Amino acid sequence: MKINWGTGIVLAFIAFISFIMFFVVRMNVQSEYDHDLVTDSYYEEELKYQKDIDKQRNAQKLLQNVTSKQTAAGIEITFPETFAVENIKGKVFLYRPSNRQFDFEIPISLSNHTLLIPDNRLLGGRWNITVDWNYKKEYYLYKEEITY
Repeated sequence: MKINWGTGIVLAFIAFISFIMFFVVRMNVQSEYDHDLVTDSYYEEELKYQKDIDKQRNAQKLLQNVTSKQTAAGIEITFPETFAVENIKGKVFLYRPSNRQFDFEIPISLSNHTLLIPDNRLLGGRWNITVDWNYKKEYYLYKEEITY
């Protein structure tokens, strides 16, 4: 059987469309390609973004800002030495971009100027750390991306 050029073009289109449809179905069905949104309430979070900008500006004005470092015990977050620890309040949120099931939040409760996030709560990979804290009704925000 001889195939003319018109039949060849039609067969090429059918093969191409089948190839594309195979990958579309594969990406939608397999759970390993499932990626979550950053947050379920994306638009509400967008409206709160200006407050976060103001908090970050307040943090930049500090003589000593919050710092974080990796240790053998976990991640150590250090607050400014000039502030009294009993007046530091807030929360630390750790976001795992690859899987939101590992996200968690820790309230800030200090006995000294450091807060330890234990190693057993952290998996290897990328983490976004957000420290949303206040001191005597002045609000601050610290953000950092780390690879643990």
